[in-house]
Amino acid sequence: RPELAGRSFEAMGVSLVVHPHNPYIPTSHANVRFFIAEKPGADPVWWFGGGFDLTPYYGFEEDAVHWHRTARDLCQPFGDNVYPRYKKWCDDYFFLKHRNEQRGIGGLFFDDLNTPDFDHCFAFMQAVGNGYTEAYLPIVERRKAMVWGERERNFQLYRRGRYVEFNLVWDRGTLFGLQTGGRTESILMSMPPLVRWEYDWQPEAGSPEAALSEFIQVRDWI
Repeated sequence: RPELAGRSFEAMGVSLVVHPHNPYIPTSHANVRFFIAEKPGADPVWWFGGGFDLTPYYGFEEDAVHWHRTARDLCQPFGDNVYPRYKKWCDDYFFLKHRNEQRGIGGLFFDDLNTPDFDHCFAFMQAVGNGYTEAYLPIVERRKAMVWGERERNFQLYRRGRYVEFNLVWDRGTLFGLQTGGRTESILMSMPPLVRWEYDWQPEAGSPEAALSEFIQVRDWI
């Protein structure tokens, strides 16, 4: 970014990750952020970024449809092309290249947003932040009473390993925070509290665990 040369900058944002204990409740992630770089005698360079995404361990189509419908509806006032564009960006971003698989079922992802003007961009960022709870909390309510056991818990911990791999290998936010001297404990707060790996493990064919790989494939949910 040559336009940032010689400028001081500020970056601010709110990030959250929910890692539920119940394996039937998906992990969710949301982020809204703002970056501004300034120098005397020049207009500031600024942009917004953010989004939200969902990482289920057991797939429920009604949850995925609700998640993406909420994302589409919050984008609609800002243009017909906003949801398709930011959904694709999310699908492309949350992809584990070394595993050749998606991290989850996506949602919205945007960056470098600075047009048409500040007020428009700020309003969209607010809509994303408010839309996250509207998208996620009904899913939590539907799944929180489902009974689970050791098998489901072990699979959840195994799949959490993919979350860790993405955040440490591919996530731009993690890299940016570490490279700019951010507080390491805060940067790594997105990690799940417990996780497990098992060498070359494969789920039993036809099992609910095996169905996840197909469920998280990129598709049009609505």
